[in-house]
Amino acid sequence: METEIQFFSEEIDFQLEKEDLVADWVLSVVLVHGKKCGEITYIFCSDSYLLEMNNEHLDHDYYTDILTFPYSAPEDDILISDIYISIDRVKENANSLNSAFIDELHRVMIHGILHLLGYDDHETDDITSMREAENKALALRKFVD
Repeated sequence: METEIQFFSEEIDFQLEKEDLVADWVLSVVLVHGKKCGEITYIFCSDSYLLEMNNEHLDHDYYTDILTFPYSAPEDDILISDIYISIDRVKENANSLNSAFIDELHRVMIHGILHLLGYDDHETDDITSMREAENKALALRKFVD
């Protein structure tokens, strides 16, 4: 299977900067975890778009920054997924965390990948492990000014 990481936008005007470098970074994080990257599609969207998806697919009536739809299991060697990210939510989170938008966006992007790799974030210990893995992944970026 050929590696393919794609980026799209739905209902918003958003273009990810340095797409090729971001795709290489995502691939490197997957490889560090001993997996291969199949088709990973990131879809950047609005709060309302993601809220509708959250309602429709998970029966959750609240805003979220990310929804990850895995088409492979964490024990599989090749990761395949659609990952939806609310740019509205990422901007708001970046403001409230006093973080740069691009750093928060990359954190959320890799958060979805870590879910595909089997990381969870429901219990306190899981959240700590997820944050540590996010920080390690962010440290692998070589393209951020």
